[in-house]
Amino acid sequence: MTTTLEPTLSVRQVLALERVLAGEPEVVAGAAQLDRAVRWVHVAEAADVGVMLSGGEMVLTTGVLLAGDEGAQAEYIQSLHRAEASAVVLGLGRAFPAPPDVMRRAAERCGLPMVVLHRPFPFAELTEEVQGWLVRRKFAAVSMSEAVRSALTGLITAGAPLQRLLDEVAQHSGCPVVVTNLAHRVLATAGERPAVDDVLRDWERISRQAGGSEGDGWIRAELTGRGERWGRIMLCGYRGDTATGRLLADRAAEALVLHRMLGGNSAHTWEEQSAQSLLTDLVSGVVPARQLLPRARAAGLPVNRRTFVPLVVRDGDPAQLDRVLRMLGLPGIVAELADGATAVLLSLARDQDASVLAANFAARVRSEAVGSAVAAADPRIAWDDVPAGLREAQHVADAVADSSAVLDLPAVVRLKDVHLRGLIRLLRDDPHVQSFAERELDGLLCGAGEDLLAVLRTYLASGRNKSRTAQLHHVSRPALYRRLEAIQARLGVDLDDFEQAASVHIALLAHDAQQG
Repeated sequence: MTTTLEPTLSVRQVLALERVLAGEPEVVAGAAQLDRAVRWVHVAEAADVGVMLSGGEMVLTTGVLLAGDEGAQAEYIQSLHRAEASAVVLGLGRAFPAPPDVMRRAAERCGLPMVVLHRPFPFAELTEEVQGWLVRRKFAAVSMSEAVRSALTGLITAGAPLQRLLDEVAQHSGCPVVVTNLAHRVLATAGERPAVDDVLRDWERISRQAGGSEGDGWIRAELTGRGERWGRIMLCGYRGDTATGRLLADRAAEALVLHRMLGGNSAHTWEEQSAQSLLTDLVSGVVPARQLLPRARAAGLPVNRRTFVPLVVRDGDPAQLDRVLRMLGLPGIVAELADGATAVLLSLARDQDASVLAANFAARVRSEAVGSAVAAADPRIAWDDVPAGLREAQHVADAVADSSAVLDLPAVVRLKDVHLRGLIRLLRDDPHVQSFAERELDGLLCGAGEDLLAVLRTYLASGRNKSRTAQLHHVSRPALYRRLEAIQARLGVDLDDFEQAASVHIALLAHDAQQG
């Protein structure tokens, strides 16, 4: 991607220069076009000046060769219009003591800004002022461009993540930076958090604007690599001149494309990272849920008048779970959490049956073999309740992590299904619980006791069903009886006594929870 910077001033900015103000400028035509870019200043008296222009010039003239010939005056304006000049400045004097009506009317019809100078003014000073300013601006822009390119290349070489690159772009641009996919869904953002939130809050309007022409500081650059366009980066509300902002956006786009190619990333991976950032912040509770609402909406999650179903899938692959959502037509986001758990947040219409749809999702997950237990919290109507729901689902998933192979679990496991195991998971870090577990299981926590501990775990989890325990451990019933006797001897308990068996079972659940 190569960008040629054309530094510009607008006609309005030129007229505001101190040297120009000394000439008492007056706009007599084309006042609505004063934001046209001035690429260069050209002094010309020739009637056929248009053939000398390439577009974007502000033409300065005294009109000495046009005086007394209204046809030549009209053709002069038409020639400038055809050459796409930015404006014409006429110095009043001997040739034209007042603005000529023919030129003024022709300029108004063409939409060409026409300015007259009421005081004598050396055109050389104006050309020197404007062209010197443009050269300085071009040098500054090129220097900025190289500084940005060098900084971003250094970050990529050092293996920096996407977010670090965007933070660097935001620092240079001084405005929010947003990366989207082709559907205008937000993949990543950077900039001061309040300003970013303001942009995301109004993202529906801004995303529509992103597909149209640039204006008011909204500058975009396409993300294209190997002939494929897969996203865009936007500077939202850039306060500098458009040419410099466009150059900065292009440099950022170059860096993002290079980052993707070198890192083997894809647009889908960035979508996963976006979802992971959002769901991780929701689960942690560090950022209030209300502040995360604009990010969720901008990421494409429906949030108005919805029912939210928090799910956590053990050993699930995020990409495959996302595919399951798409197959079922369920709106939601998927992200990998810690310890082999993947969070899924469904967003359903209020009239949809959350329980049925969650069960359909769980059934498909099991049939596709893309995860084990699907844990769920009760549906949430309020967005502010979603973080607590995600933490509840994560807790349920943790509670069944070590027992799903031996317990008869429903397709969707909820808090009521984990019973005592769920309570023990909550209390596993309590020192009193830890001491209790060690004291109760002391005879099995070392040496050959580990094998006996596995038998005890199965025996208690199956409701002290000896036939089932023998079958799962591939031993005969007499062999199992001998092992149970050894366990009772080591622990000093009678497993046929309900209270003693319950105490050992609680201690074993606590031990397993602590081991994680």
